[in-house]
Amino acid sequence: MKISIIIPVYYNEKNLPLLYEDIKKEIIDVIDYEYEIIMVNDGSGDNSWDAMKELAGLDSNVKIYSLSRNFGSHAACLCGLSKATGDCAVIKAADLQEPTKLILDMVESWKAGNNVVLACREGREEKKSQIAFANLYYWLVRKTALPSMPKDGFDVYLLDRKVINVLNSLDEKNSALTGQILWSGFKTDVVYYTRKAREIGTSKWTLKKKLQLVSDTLFSFSTLPVRILEITGAISFSIAIIWGIVALIAKITGNINVEGWTTLFIFNLFSFGITMISLGILGEYIWRTFDASRNRPPYIVEIDDFENDDNN
Repeated sequence: MKISIIIPVYYNEKNLPLLYEDIKKEIIDVIDYEYEIIMVNDGSGDNSWDAMKELAGLDSNVKIYSLSRNFGSHAACLCGLSKATGDCAVIKAADLQEPTKLILDMVESWKAGNNVVLACREGREEKKSQIAFANLYYWLVRKTALPSMPKDGFDVYLLDRKVINVLNSLDEKNSALTGQILWSGFKTDVVYYTRKAREIGTSKWTLKKKLQLVSDTLFSFSTLPVRILEITGAISFSIAIIWGIVALIAKITGNINVEGWTTLFIFNLFSFGITMISLGILGEYIWRTFDASRNRPPYIVEIDDFENDDNN
């Protein structure tokens, strides 16, 4: 038996030594099976790559890869999954906010026959604004796209080899890996933990990236954007019909006067706004279709292990 621990790295140079020590203490020193640690540098602009090379030099089971630029956590995790050789793989963040020993509980659940094990948050020691956004996002996903999404979501998870093979074969762009996992429908179990506040460094999970995640999830797994267009169009059409009848009656009865120009202007402005929003949503689908048709890889590996870096 062999387990792969995949760690996407983005501006985590100070976390990595402590993270490895924690993994060694909680996992490596207590397990009786093989392991590998796969670290993927997602275009970090700090010294994360140097820290990764030091760890790879200390432990031959640490494999490191560096992407040519920042492709996002989805791509970094996919890269790690494509390189994993274990019977199962665990995605773990590098920010030390999840207890490492949680991996052992996930492995035990996997041994019991579960193909996917989600580590779900039952509490968060974070800012209220972060908690509020996360709760809103996961509520929206559950209601519109993936009913099986846990109430408080998940970032850490274990995947069986057959699930890894499926995810590697999907080759989807502008998507959410967590959504793909739930969509695949494999036998799933849940373990719970309390997410700690970040103590070292600052989060790079910006508002722009959060909104991109919402967009990717809705456009990839939900019909909500199209439904919004249909409902908006139906409402606008109904208003237009009613307005037309009122205008016709006013015309017949001689009650139309010049002052109605303001109302007409407001209605035209409203209709123009609806049209532009509709074009924007349709444009999102067209762009994603075009992006998929180009068949570009979701990530590009610039450096494959620190030995190749030394040779270059």
